[in-house]
Amino acid sequence: MAYLSHSDYDAIEHAIRIGQRIIVWRRGVEYVVIPVELHLRGGREAIEARRPTGDSLTLFLDEIDTIEIVA
Repeated sequence: MAYLSHSDYDAIEHAIRIGQRIIVWRRGVEYVVIPVELHLRGGREAIEARRPTGDSLTLFLDEIDTIEIVA
């Protein structure tokens, strides 16, 4: 599970505002996505994201191993 700092949340929110890609590792799988929204879903923090193919994806923060902002 990824423990996010305040600067990590700021970076994700910035990526959402400008449409910047992020890399998320979950269960050994790498996802390159564009985050659309950060919110609570069912009492869990989640990133709603769009994949390069246009598909939507929900990534729950408590399932994420690491997050990296693509520069």
